[in-house]
Amino acid sequence: MAHLLGGENLTVSFATRTVLDGVTLGLEDGDRIGMVGRNGDGKSTLMRLLALRSTPDSGRVTKRGDVNVGYLDQGDVLDGDLTVGAAIVGDRADHEWAANAKIREVMGGLVGDVDWHANVHALSGGQKRRVALAKLLIEDHDVIMLDEPTNHLDVEGVAWLARHLKTRWRANQGAFLVVTHDRWFLDEVCNYTWEVHDAMVDMFDGGYAAYVLARAERDRMAAVVEGKRQQLVKKELAWLRRGAPARTAKPKFRIEAANDLIADVPDPRDSVALSKMATARLGKDVLDLENVTLDFLDGEDGQKLFDNITLRLAPGERLGLVGVNGAGKSTLLRLLNGEIQPSSGKVKRGKTVVTAVLTQDVKELDEVSDLRVIEVIEREKRSFSVGGKEFTAGQLVEQLGFTKEKQWTPVSDLSGGERRRLQLLRLLVGEPNVLMLDEPTNDLDTDTLAAVEDVLDGWPGTLVVVSHDRYLLERVTDNQMALLGDGKLRGLPGGVDQYLELREAALASGAVGGGSGAPTSASGGSSGAAAPSGASEAEKREARKDLNRIDRQLGKIAQQEEKLHTQMAAKSESGDFDALGELNAKLQELLEEKEGLELEWLEAAEILGE
Repeated sequence: MAHLLGGENLTVSFATRTVLDGVTLGLEDGDRIGMVGRNGDGKSTLMRLLALRSTPDSGRVTKRGDVNVGYLDQGDVLDGDLTVGAAIVGDRADHEWAANAKIREVMGGLVGDVDWHANVHALSGGQKRRVALAKLLIEDHDVIMLDEPTNHLDVEGVAWLARHLKTRWRANQGAFLVVTHDRWFLDEVCNYTWEVHDAMVDMFDGGYAAYVLARAERDRMAAVVEGKRQQLVKKELAWLRRGAPARTAKPKFRIEAANDLIADVPDPRDSVALSKMATARLGKDVLDLENVTLDFLDGEDGQKLFDNITLRLAPGERLGLVGVNGAGKSTLLRLLNGEIQPSSGKVKRGKTVVTAVLTQDVKELDEVSDLRVIEVIEREKRSFSVGGKEFTAGQLVEQLGFTKEKQWTPVSDLSGGERRRLQLLRLLVGEPNVLMLDEPTNDLDTDTLAAVEDVLDGWPGTLVVVSHDRYLLERVTDNQMALLGDGKLRGLPGGVDQYLELREAALASGAVGGGSGAPTSASGGSSGAAAPSGASEAEKREARKDLNRIDRQLGKIAQQEEKLHTQMAAKSESGDFDALGELNAKLQELLEEKEGLELEWLEAAEILGE
């Protein structure tokens, strides 16, 4: 495989802390690399170095001269004064980009529900993120680097992005490096995993699951070595303690050897040993929604966010909620928590129910922003019973990853991930018996996610989780339900896979709903906007069906084209030029069919967009 780019002896320090220390690595054709590690350990720093967006304190980054690198930063880098269309395709004419199947696929997968003519500054954070991702993916790059690309994407969007990255290049071409906390995504798209920790990078074959297994084996071997080392330490210390006269006569080299054995002990990794938190008694009745209808909160006439839905939560039930953006997942939590009332129907709440909600933006910590971490927990309680043992507030906070130094950090200075950890702990020590989590994985690294899941595994109350993280949903919930944007709540016996099938069927039939969908006009207008053309509604419906049909046909042709290219490469290497000519003829026929379908696509788009 051809080398694309790499770093040699990269070292980066901030103040007194070294983030990367002499790291050497590289990317080659065919590499699909996921980067994991604790927040603050240097993942984004390493990616910026390799993308040539920053320079190391020492070492160098080199790349092959013709390699084109695309980079998606976590920050907002779009010009807010541009329209969505201009931000993505620039000044290219509609027919130029609309004739490109790859660009149409990206548009449909990421910005099908975004108003093409809206200014970027008017978009939500999630929409801006998807526009920036679309802008990057429509370009031809040899290497793509994505820093938290799944942030603000729903389950469907994450699945689309995984499919796109898996089919973007041939197996031995191109490369990408992705930093994400979405473990399902890592498993789905990556063939290598880099773990950034303690200023170095460890490399593992395979995706997240293979990485976890390999790391467990590495840690097991390290534990064996550590056990032997500790035995040596004990022998040395026992020898050194044998009486004052003997101690003064000990050879200096033996004392130095014992000190060396003790001095190189690394700080333990953050871990969570929290098990069952004490909870208030929960009776047979928890929370029920009976025939609930809720109008849109902004007062749109004739539209309902929920239309006659019924939901019953049992004691100890663990429910996962998925759905398209704007379908009302967070609103449903607010209904269950009693923050808003339905337009009709009943919300029944058990007498002993004590709820707690982890919101997406963790605004609840704003009221204690002037306090330090330890002070926030001490305001709830000073001692806690965890797993049958008594803990002080300081001990409990330390078990959730806040070191003794970090415990005295003001809440206002915490990172996003640290704020979520603190708020989750604050909720748990409040002893609720119904816990509702709205996108709890935001800003958390994979190690912390595993720790949070461990907490939730042992939590005995009723749990409702809204998340686009498939790994989390399948790990901590027993059943899932979906909001598809049509006002209904559906059970998902088949889990997230069934939800994706429902969404695909809805899009294929032209059903209205939020979430991803192909642009309905050549100018990329919003799928929810009425087309201003003079075509009848029947013609528009037929045009939408044609667009979906043509996109499916073009997808099949792309696969056939890829297969023919592979066969032609094999025949060329073997010198079978007769077979090569036959394959080339088939390829030309396929390209003519593709051109005809693209013209049909433009005609259908004009019916919707003129």
